Amino acid sequence: MRETILIAACLDKDRRNKLTRALLPLRIRLKEISKEDYGKPIGFFAGIKELDPGELAWNGEELSSELLVMAGLSSQRVDQVLRAIRKSGLSIPYKAVLTASNQGWNVWELFQEIKKEHQQMNEGRTPGTA
Repeated sequence: MRETILIAACLDKDRRNKLTRALLPLRIRLKEISKEDYGKPIGFFAGIKELDPGELAWNGEELSSELLVMAGLSSQRVDQVLRAIRKSGLSIPYKAVLTASNQGWNVWELFQEIKKEHQQMNEGRTPGTA
C-alpha cells in the first residue's frame, strides 16, 4: 500500500495549504475525502480495491472536526508526520492509523470511534497537564 494521508471534513484553503507544505518534505500523498463519500470504507481511499463500495453516497451530516488517517506508514513515518504537523502549528485532534480492524469502517464510523476515544483519554484531565 502506498503511503497516504487521508483527510476528511475539508480543511479550509489556508489549513489545507499549511498541511500540504508540512508533509511535502516527507513525500507522502495527501488525499481529501469529500462529505459525499463518508459512507464508503476508509480503506478504499487508501487503495484497498476489495473494499470498493460502488456508488454508495453519504446523506448524513458533516464531521464536526477534521479527521486525519495515516495509511501504509511505518511507525517511524507516523512519528515523522506527527512531528511535521506539530511543527507547522496545525492542530488536528482526530488522527488514526489505518488498520486491518478499521479499514472496512466508513468515515463517519471511524470519526465517531476516534472522537469517543479522544474524549475518554481526556476525561478527568485538568487543563495544562499532560
